[in-house]
Amino acid sequence: MESIAKILEDHVAVGHTPGVVASVATPEGIAFEGAAGVRALGGDQAMTMDTVFCAFSMTKAVGAAAAAKCIEDGLLTLETPVEDILPAWKDVKILKGFDGETPILDTPQTKATLRHLATHTSGLVYEFWNEGQGRYMAATEAPTILSGLSASLHSYPLAFELGTNWDYGTGIDWLGQMVEAASGKRIDAYCKEAFFDPLGMSDTRFELEGDMEARLAQAHIFAEGQWASHEIAPPPAPELYGMGHALYTTGPDYLTFIRMLMNGGALNGARVLAEDTVKMYCANQNGDLSVGKMTSYAPPLSADVDFFPEQENKFSLGCLMNTEDIDGKRCAGSQSWAGVLNTHYWFDPKAGVAAVIMLQHLPFVDDNCLAIYDAVEREVYRSL
Repeated sequence: MESIAKILEDHVAVGHTPGVVASVATPEGIAFEGAAGVRALGGDQAMTMDTVFCAFSMTKAVGAAAAAKCIEDGLLTLETPVEDILPAWKDVKILKGFDGETPILDTPQTKATLRHLATHTSGLVYEFWNEGQGRYMAATEAPTILSGLSASLHSYPLAFELGTNWDYGTGIDWLGQMVEAASGKRIDAYCKEAFFDPLGMSDTRFELEGDMEARLAQAHIFAEGQWASHEIAPPPAPELYGMGHALYTTGPDYLTFIRMLMNGGALNGARVLAEDTVKMYCANQNGDLSVGKMTSYAPPLSADVDFFPEQENKFSLGCLMNTEDIDGKRCAGSQSWAGVLNTHYWFDPKAGVAAVIMLQHLPFVDDNCLAIYDAVEREVYRSL
């Protein structure tokens, strides 16, 4: 797979990103590792395999794995009512509309469960994917979940009745709080003990520890045909670690995590999840509901998102799941997701491939990053 190295270099050379890291593994081990470009435009630090990235929504797969671990240990179930573990959930309302600029709120008709939170069927939707949510937050001066404030959990009323739709938002942040309450451990300590330490993921943390800050990639934004530095990162020492966005990691570390999932819960002699737990984690948890198009209300942050529009897509406990083979690319049943700064992963149990592509720029899923994703993935499967 050394041909991937030239692909990375070529895309940096034509200006698709300031820097990129890619890692690929098969059941036999690491098949490719490569980096191109720089950590920060105008800087002299080359992008390297130990570069640290803000993972943002790639944190969600770890949060779902933490919940799966609690299920395995008998602390929770997929159908555990959220309010049984977190009484504060009873205060969450559904947004029915507005009277002028005053939000109209009502009580949801269905009780929320762990499954709703994990699979984005709870009605909790980010403000940049839902116009009503953005309007609600402006009217109430509610803090965004990225603030790290505990109060921000209540900044998001439901956009629809539980279990009736799929849309993307803060359910995993509530899920992390369920794990904390059920386990009696703060989520950062829980993940470190359950996954990071046994798997040797020493560069995956909720805070920049040791020399991680010195290895951190700068975020950038592409606007009006040129690149600029952009400041966006989880707040340090927050009141709560949001499992939707709080992690820092490296390409090799995150590859270790998804290799563990592809390998049925164990890697390099360390078993962190039972095989049946991983089967549950990777199964369709949305029933008849499908993952649809996400329309962006914040174009500088993200383009519209419509993964694999030619087929029906489902959501497992922690990942997007495509239901059909994609010509020249991943097979049906592959699990994937991404972070807003264009970090991306997939693992394909059928083909035996796990891969991570790490960028650090906005907008999310712009043409720049999509060109890189497509070229790398096609070359991975061509090489195989």
